[in-house]
Amino acid sequence: MDKLVTLKQRLNEIMDIQAAVAMLDWDQQTYMPAGGAEDRSDASATLSNLFHLKATAPEIGDLLEDLRPSVAGLDPDCDDARLIKACRRNYEKQVRVSSEWVMDFARSTTLAQTAWEQAKRSANFKLFQPHLEKIVGLRRAYANFFTPYQHIYDPLLDDFEPGMKTAEVQSIFNTVRPVQVALIKATAAQTQVDTSFLELGYDEKGQWDFGVEVITRFGYDWNHGRQDKSIHPFTQGFGIGDVRITTRVDQKRLATALFGSMHEAGHALYEMGFDRSLRRTPLAGGASMAIHESQSRMWENLVGRSLPFWKFFYPRLQKAFPAQLGGVDLTKFYRGINKISPTFIRVEADEATYNLHIMRRLELEIALMEGTLAVQDLPEVWNQKMQGYLGVVPPNDSLGVLQDIHWSGGMLGYFPTYALGNLVSAQLWEVINKDLPTLNAQMERGEFGELLAWLRQNVHRSGAKFEPQELVQRITGSRIDPQPYLRYLQTKYNEIYHL
Repeated sequence: MDKLVTLKQRLNEIMDIQAAVAMLDWDQQTYMPAGGAEDRSDASATLSNLFHLKATAPEIGDLLEDLRPSVAGLDPDCDDARLIKACRRNYEKQVRVSSEWVMDFARSTTLAQTAWEQAKRSANFKLFQPHLEKIVGLRRAYANFFTPYQHIYDPLLDDFEPGMKTAEVQSIFNTVRPVQVALIKATAAQTQVDTSFLELGYDEKGQWDFGVEVITRFGYDWNHGRQDKSIHPFTQGFGIGDVRITTRVDQKRLATALFGSMHEAGHALYEMGFDRSLRRTPLAGGASMAIHESQSRMWENLVGRSLPFWKFFYPRLQKAFPAQLGGVDLTKFYRGINKISPTFIRVEADEATYNLHIMRRLELEIALMEGTLAVQDLPEVWNQKMQGYLGVVPPNDSLGVLQDIHWSGGMLGYFPTYALGNLVSAQLWEVINKDLPTLNAQMERGEFGELLAWLRQNVHRSGAKFEPQELVQRITGSRIDPQPYLRYLQTKYNEIYHL
């Protein structure tokens, strides 16, 4: 198996370059001065092209072909067999993409991120529009590398959710949408939940320190990570031993930083949990973004918005903010953080309305890719769909079409995975609660070790060894299924709203 050793050596080099590209991106979103965008775009383009050239080198193709007979004799689930399978899939996709496109995309998205930040701060979509027009054109060109396809959106979706087709996502969303809409309507007819206490003045340091305490108890390893501030929270890993997160603090909204930190910590715990035998290979990554989002949404919502969690943490939060929360009992607080109320901002949406943000975004992305929606018309159509889906219209583009960073990074195809991640999180949660029958009692004591250990064993350690649907099937007995999530929502909100 000398050729396998050689392949792994080449993969190690490729993954090291990818880590360097990631470091440039992390720095841009945290500490890079705004004037550095042009120089950073050149450096990102050069490194991205180097990554692509090495990943598509004929030597990689020859090694994969030479190893084909050897793979036939391996256990199909062993690390080596799965590594070769994943590497072959990546190689066959990457060789279809030109180096010119890779460099243009890297340069364009780097410049677009800085433009997006400026546009968001000033609520001026026009500053971002030409950059997004370039990115949409590049993503159409990317899709055309993979003709024939069933739908032009398929190649984009496949980058984030291997094997998933646009039609399959639309079918799942068609099942979820009417149930969530009915739930929203039912709760709207009930006495509304008071959330005014969440929008008082909350000291930034107090919020930060409390969030740090929470994610430390979750198991976030500060020896292998750090938390910084950014305009839009994100997680960036440079290897199993260095996984960093960011959050955003709003002194007028307690929930923003707290649930942002929980969400990103969920991503980071996943990446910190890959088996070290997978280090510096393509298997040291998430099975897909839906699986990744299942981890972040689980810690943010199924844990972080649960009553058992707050039985332990709420007295600590009251102690940190006695003036704001001293007169608010646990029941009122719990109902407040779970209030169903249509909002402008996706990342601050409640669990019942969150998926509607994603469904609306999917429609916009498909229209952009099909060419039936022009970028210049996005703000107007965005607001129309917000009115249609959620009954609210953003007062400005910063709270509307400019709210998320993802399009500036060229990540059209990503957003459906948030909703899919919600579904997977609930599927996993049903199995977890069967395997850990005392989980609620553990959370009431602020103990999360058994939960993290379960996730490490069943989800995290395998990294990208298994494709997402296969992984979900292995753990839950079925492919991605919306029913556990719908059961979870209905049970939770029936209790909160006394439906």
